Amino acid sequence: MMNMFVEALEPILIDHCTPSDVRRIEANDAGHSLFQKIKDAGFVELLAAESDGGANISTRELFPVLFLLAQYAVPLPIAQTIAARWLWKNHVDIPNGLIAFAPHHSVKSNVLICANVPMGRVCQFIVIQDQQHLKVLNCADAIKLTDSGIKGSLLTTFEWKINAAHSFEMKNTPTDLMAMSAVLNAVELAASIKKVFDMTLQYGNDRVQFGKSIGKFQAIQHQLSVMAEHVAGASIAVQAAFDLTSGQPTRMHSAIAKSRTSESAQLIAATAHAIHGAIGITYEYDLQIYTRRLHHARMAYGSESYWNQWIGEQVLASKTTQLSDFIQMTTHP
Repeated sequence: MMNMFVEALEPILIDHCTPSDVRRIEANDAGHSLFQKIKDAGFVELLAAESDGGANISTRELFPVLFLLAQYAVPLPIAQTIAARWLWKNHVDIPNGLIAFAPHHSVKSNVLICANVPMGRVCQFIVIQDQQHLKVLNCADAIKLTDSGIKGSLLTTFEWKINAAHSFEMKNTPTDLMAMSAVLNAVELAASIKKVFDMTLQYGNDRVQFGKSIGKFQAIQHQLSVMAEHVAGASIAVQAAFDLTSGQPTRMHSAIAKSRTSESAQLIAATAHAIHGAIGITYEYDLQIYTRRLHHARMAYGSESYWNQWIGEQVLASKTTQLSDFIQMTTHP
């Protein structure tokens, strides 16, 4: 999974995205200094064309970078910002800040509402979808912001005047913002699942009870083996979605990736806390940083129920009578 971009990014995260840094940003720091370091190193332009100052890499090459960001629990919408800057056609007009995605919004009494935007508390701009058009909203123009009230959560509900949104040109139209948001979120889930498993496996080896490490007890070994199966399944589903040399993942690949990773999130989080015991839920212990992300990311941009229903509808609407043929037809690169 290592590539030169990962090798260049990891030292930045080691120095500037420690668990204490994550807690500080979640508490009251907008994280602008961390974003500036990542931006100055050129990582937000990875997908942009070389003529626009980018690296013009493929989604296949981008995947390890996004995976690494999630493994360090970066509490900023870096993945969405990278994708948004790739979508813009005229790079002169790209907003200079962190960008989050909000595929669904509502309008009530001439007020545009984006509810529970992931990473909303630390972003400066939000991209919404209005039919086939994307629009950008400046968070500074919002007439009302409401945090979720959950400790450490970055979810925020925004309200703007109805005419506050501005359209922008895209390189690739039409763009399915929901599918793009879901597949980026699936990477966060897969990486967090792997990190939680690694922490739990290590704890099982280190924690001694009745004269031996708890990881040697058969019941714990069984739980760890089930976790390992979910780690593998989630990673494969996400890697398959990003295994492209050009373009973006299809809606079907995105749906499968988000469904599979969301399905694993609850089991991984519950099993990790069961094995860790009481220490796992303490604020000072890092496990809760990642298990909170699992629960937040599972619900963001459609849970497994949402995407399973959509996949099922596509299967029923397909002209093929064999499920194996449908899978081949819709997921083959």
